[in-house]
Amino acid sequence: MSGSLIELGMAASALALILSAVAMVLALAGERLGRPAYVVVARHALLANCALVTLACFTVIWSFVQNDFSVAYVAQNSNTRLPLIYRMTALWGAHEGSLLLWLWFLTLYSALAVILHWETHPRSMPYVIATLAGVQLGFLVLIVFLSSPFTELVPPPIEGRELNPLLQDPGLIIHPPLLYLGYVGFVVPFAFAIAALARGSAGVEWVVAIRRWTLFAWLALTSGIMLGGYWAYYELGWGGYWAWDPVENASLLPWLTGTALLHSVMAQEKRNLFRGWNTSLAISTFALSLLGTFLVRSGVLTSVHSFAVDPWRGMYLLGFLAVVTLGGFGLLIARVDTLRTAARLDGTLSREAALLFNNLFLIVTAATVFVGTLYPLAVEVFTGVRLTVAAPYFNKVVLPIMVAIVMLMSIGPVIPWRKASAREIRKFLAAPALATTGLVAVAVALGVRGLVPLAAVAGMGLVIATIAVDVARAVRNRSAISGKSYAASLLWLAIWNRRRYGGLIVHLGVVIVAFGILASGLFQETKTVALSPGDRFEIGGYTLTFKGLSSVEGSNWTARQADLEVRQGDERVALIHPQRRNYPRGEMVTTESAIRTTLAGDLYVVLGEELGDGRASIRAYYIPLVVWIWCGWIVIIAGSLFALSQGRQQARSVAASGNSRAEQVS
Repeated sequence: MSGSLIELGMAASALALILSAVAMVLALAGERLGRPAYVVVARHALLANCALVTLACFTVIWSFVQNDFSVAYVAQNSNTRLPLIYRMTALWGAHEGSLLLWLWFLTLYSALAVILHWETHPRSMPYVIATLAGVQLGFLVLIVFLSSPFTELVPPPIEGRELNPLLQDPGLIIHPPLLYLGYVGFVVPFAFAIAALARGSAGVEWVVAIRRWTLFAWLALTSGIMLGGYWAYYELGWGGYWAWDPVENASLLPWLTGTALLHSVMAQEKRNLFRGWNTSLAISTFALSLLGTFLVRSGVLTSVHSFAVDPWRGMYLLGFLAVVTLGGFGLLIARVDTLRTAARLDGTLSREAALLFNNLFLIVTAATVFVGTLYPLAVEVFTGVRLTVAAPYFNKVVLPIMVAIVMLMSIGPVIPWRKASAREIRKFLAAPALATTGLVAVAVALGVRGLVPLAAVAGMGLVIATIAVDVARAVRNRSAISGKSYAASLLWLAIWNRRRYGGLIVHLGVVIVAFGILASGLFQETKTVALSPGDRFEIGGYTLTFKGLSSVEGSNWTARQADLEVRQGDERVALIHPQRRNYPRGEMVTTESAIRTTLAGDLYVVLGEELGDGRASIRAYYIPLVVWIWCGWIVIIAGSLFALSQGRQQARSVAASGNSRAEQVS
């Protein structure tokens, strides 16, 4: 193939760089000089950038599809034996292409933001456009000058190398884009926060604008993290889904602050509280998204997720992160006088107080993870000593705080705004507390021990019970007023206030995830055995018989696999085949676990080393109730989408009806 197509991609990126600079300058000049036409041109520049970067992405993807090894990025991450689906998605398989994907999502978000809010938020638009254009400019400079996926090789090699075998998996087709959708999605709340500060008007307007953007970004990031955990679970062969890997932590940090933002904006929308806090959370969340980008792509981390690259690129990313963070918080400090409000907390027994405590726990968790992740890097930089902060630290420090957050989840959504009496709270919590006590007693009888696990059980039980009591009370009231059935009343309430009931569904999903994490961690069984053909062993109520080893071959790999018969009692339930795959082009061996999944638990088997004479080492796990983690994720998605379906005007109508009959029964 001629170099014309990839050169077109490079030209499109260079033109987008110029347009992003033009958009930033014209948007600010238009606002300063009172020239609306300048702002209109800046808007069109952002829309054009979306088309240009889309074209640039297409040129790289098409180069992979056509096996165009004259493109260095293609030659380094693909070969003619790589299946087509992985050639099409190899764009985000390494450093340069993943940054281009990041930029593409950024231009999509930017275009949608200026289209959807052009008429609803005209006074904020110049600053929103300038902020979005500035972020685009930062990434375009990196892609055009430091991390270009458009570099050509002369002469081109006859054959390419290999896409990282760990990435040749359906889960990795979806996981990075979801994660980036979450990371990049927080740029819109960031842009509106900067606009509110620049205008000196940090009231309710900007939080109304960002509510659904924040929820969508949070949902995408949540789904990216959960899918990444599922991929690690079935692909890496260690029987776990979260290892407190530094890059995992880097994705958790914006999730924690994004969760805090998602909750605290409700207090500003309802009571005009936490104005400065919300702007700082919007800035922090996007800055932490950039930090995750820096950690993965700077080469400072060694991780299965990370790309070790030229340190100059890392220095640029660090400088860009510093500009965004210091610029954002510098503007916040300069405009602190505009953030003051006469609104105050009326009491500690109120929904806004519960939201405040929820935020504090989330920020403490984020700070703990931040220190545990970056402290070893700082020590190594300044002393040359390499330290590791491992899972025991995070489990000991973070998990108790997360249990406290679950406890707050049971009270926050059901406690009234402004102020409630202690008597009212005690009366409402009496039935949930009784149910929770019974649940804890059952957990003790089943063998759960330790303060944190039992507190987690209590928290989960309390969340479910309080939601059930609150919804039942609302349904009864609505049924009494309308004369309709309980089912019809519940449907009416849910449709009327989708934001609230979607949030309750999300909370239930979080409880299901927590239940799966707790059960799979407390009751897991593990066995490592050396087997000859015909040998058998038992685990988790299953009997496994080793039938022997065999060889299989894929399109670009060969493998040795163990053949194991699985019986439950006298019934044969499965024949499973854990593998060890070899990728000759990449000279890498990967583990492919064999998993039998039921609602009760997973049988998880990994093939170890061959021991000669047909013998092999087998590692097996029985992990109870782990599938509930992924089921909870599905519930979170459903609840989030249900809440997102409520339009801005309808949400404001519901919020305004605080003393109406509809609010009283919802």
